[in-house]
Amino acid sequence: MTGQHAALAGAGAAVAAADLELPAMLLRDDAIAHNVRTMADWCRAAGVQLAPHAKTHMSRDLIRRQTAAGAWGFTAATPAQVRTLAGWGVGRVLHANVLVDRGSIAWVAEHLLAAGSGTEYLCYVDSDAGLDLLLTELDRLRPDRPLPLLLELGFRGGRTGVRDDVAALALAGRVAGAERVRLAGVSAFEGLMPVGDDPGAPPGAVDLLARVRALVTAITEAGLVAGVPVVTAGGSSYFDLVARELGPAMWDRPVTTVLRSGCYVTHDHGVYRRTSPLGADRGTAALRPAFELRASVLSAPEDGLVVAGFGRREAPTDDRLPVVLGVAGDAPDAADAPDVRRWEVTGVNDHHAFLRVPPGTRVAPGTVLRLGISHPCGAFDRWRHLPLVDAEDRVVGEITPRL
Repeated sequence: MTGQHAALAGAGAAVAAADLELPAMLLRDDAIAHNVRTMADWCRAAGVQLAPHAKTHMSRDLIRRQTAAGAWGFTAATPAQVRTLAGWGVGRVLHANVLVDRGSIAWVAEHLLAAGSGTEYLCYVDSDAGLDLLLTELDRLRPDRPLPLLLELGFRGGRTGVRDDVAALALAGRVAGAERVRLAGVSAFEGLMPVGDDPGAPPGAVDLLARVRALVTAITEAGLVAGVPVVTAGGSSYFDLVARELGPAMWDRPVTTVLRSGCYVTHDHGVYRRTSPLGADRGTAALRPAFELRASVLSAPEDGLVVAGFGRREAPTDDRLPVVLGVAGDAPDAADAPDVRRWEVTGVNDHHAFLRVPPGTRVAPGTVLRLGISHPCGAFDRWRHLPLVDAEDRVVGEITPRL
């Protein structure tokens, strides 16, 4: 909330969503609580662990909620996120990336591989050159504990990850034979694979996960893994596929299968509505969108056009534009509010949005629109203070994301 509303709340005054300065991005507290509980229950039923991707929100409060729901650990994308999570006391951090920056290697060695560290840390390796860099730096730094590595499998046209399975097995052998590192398991990410007509079944994803399964079998049979192997895949879109292909029913040996889903915590009205196995467009509405953007109508300068007071600086637009959900109850003449079900956001500037409306639509400036967004990560990136509102639209707290 703004400083004005934070001061009111601190003085004990009730603050309603209608009191917030617009545009405002809200988070619905009950939806977050529901989503955290729903995903935890789903993972328990599937027999898999969850390391929520903290890059989604980088919020200490949401980390606490996910921890209380039984999170196995938390996923990070960058060394800066790793440092933040460790500083918050997170007990296990899965760094879903290769570690190649010498300064970051030194920090990990000093703070996370020290005998007294309270944070278990795992990261990826996907090449001989990357392993050579790690070994050179760790030999120089001589940390107390070896660095646990997950061998990352990739696919042609994807991001990092070994493309060739023979090379992956050879790299696993090198990791297992080195003094300063240990092989902890195998990782992959199916979420970037091109989708076909069915958003629930990206072509090639099953083959990638079968490669993961075969590599895990090979390295365990060869005695290359120290302890129970960690097998991790699964973003926010196709985690049902990962649970099916890498879950407990697929193994004849102990394996810890870890999903890295993150956007489930707020869900959305766009990409995850379409692709999440717990989203409405895949046959269920088990997760609830928690984000809501409030913005005022600024003008209706032409018939069929409404201009609203938000833009790309307030709302993520990398997947698709926001969708109009309704008119807030505090809008002028709310009883006669226009039917917005056919309103469409067609474009945005930095702080203006263009909406196509049916010809003849009459709408008063100052009418407050409620909008849903797509891709939660982009919403958290844009707002440093996100008011939490309850079912009665009362502000009950706030989420403060870290970059």
